[in-house]
Amino acid sequence: MKTPYATLEQIKAINKTYKTPFYLYDEKGIRENARKVHQAFSWNNGFKEYFAVKACPNPTILKILKEEGCGTDCSSITELQMSDACGFSGHDIMFSSNDTPLEEYVFADKLGAIINLDDFTNIDEVLDTLGYLPETMSLRYNPGGYFTIANTIMDNPQDAKYGMTTEQIIEGYRILKDRGVKRFGMHAFLASNTVTNDYYPTLAKQLFELAVRIKNETGVSLDFINLSGGVGIPYKPDQKGNDILEIGAGVHKVYDEVLVPNDLGNISIFTEMGRFMTGPYGALVTKVIHFKHTYKEYVGVDACAVNLMRPAMYGAYHHITVLGKESAPATKTYDVVGSLCENNDKFAIDRELPEVQKGDYLFIHDTGAHGFAMGYNYNGKLWSSELLLREDGSVKLIRRAQTPKDYFATLDIDDTMAKYLK
Repeated sequence: MKTPYATLEQIKAINKTYKTPFYLYDEKGIRENARKVHQAFSWNNGFKEYFAVKACPNPTILKILKEEGCGTDCSSITELQMSDACGFSGHDIMFSSNDTPLEEYVFADKLGAIINLDDFTNIDEVLDTLGYLPETMSLRYNPGGYFTIANTIMDNPQDAKYGMTTEQIIEGYRILKDRGVKRFGMHAFLASNTVTNDYYPTLAKQLFELAVRIKNETGVSLDFINLSGGVGIPYKPDQKGNDILEIGAGVHKVYDEVLVPNDLGNISIFTEMGRFMTGPYGALVTKVIHFKHTYKEYVGVDACAVNLMRPAMYGAYHHITVLGKESAPATKTYDVVGSLCENNDKFAIDRELPEVQKGDYLFIHDTGAHGFAMGYNYNGKLWSSELLLREDGSVKLIRRAQTPKDYFATLDIDDTMAKYLK
């Protein structure tokens, strides 16, 4: 059973000021988790967690993570701008982009960010665009084939659009070295949302062995290896979550087995987690507004897929708590739906819940990553507000809800719509 970090009484009090639906983030949980991640990798002197901004692009969240020693991983110029505005600078920013507009390399270099190249041809693109190569560069690796753990297929890198082949990345380091690059990094993302403590150690061993090969064949000793993301969270209440301390220890073991004996014991370990860092510490809070009794029992809420698209897009599971009924038996089966003109606008299908009444608050768990960030405006629906539940129990508005004026503001509007822009 998942336990909400806010009570019905707290949500009722919040709702007096802020209309549902809204996102609510748990500052205490985010800070404690960030500290645990750093504890797990404290054995590595150069360790850095580069939070994936795409997971939760809110300046307040980024500043909290900055205070906890994190950097940012960015994939667009806007994310770079947000990082810069939040006080991140230089090598505290990693720019990991693909199919990249050239002006974004210019801005990343202006900030002093580490540029992580997705494709072999990007080397010449950056050189031609900047007129030089930065002294620190990183290359993204894709080994192809299937990524497996204990004979279980975890993902299919050969179908991913990201990264360089083994031959390309080795040649890439030769070129970077010949063209004056001084510090080298490697990055790889081979599986998504893994709920196993073996993912990072298995990935690390593969990358560490490649690092040894790179040194032997090119003379390049990597300065850092970025294990990227992929460490998942238990969306379902019966799933066992990852133990980041065990994961860190597993990476330490293969580090000592592979890198240290090959005189590569000074390599810094970076991570680029989003989901694991903030996912469990965000919730979408919505109110029951409608029931429909046809071939199924439908609970209609005031949120919809524009607020949280993962269930509609992936069929993803998000646990739902009916606040105030945490101990009540789940005696009813419902589809929990929004109001979009799309049949996939469902937060849950055939979900067993306590009997629900109009006005009940639903706490949709684990939406702190890839939740609000993936919002959109289909059907003219507006983005919700984002709120921070502070450690002292107070609530702070960290993004106001979108208004019709915001929605219409980018249009070429004549007097017909002028009254909605006031």
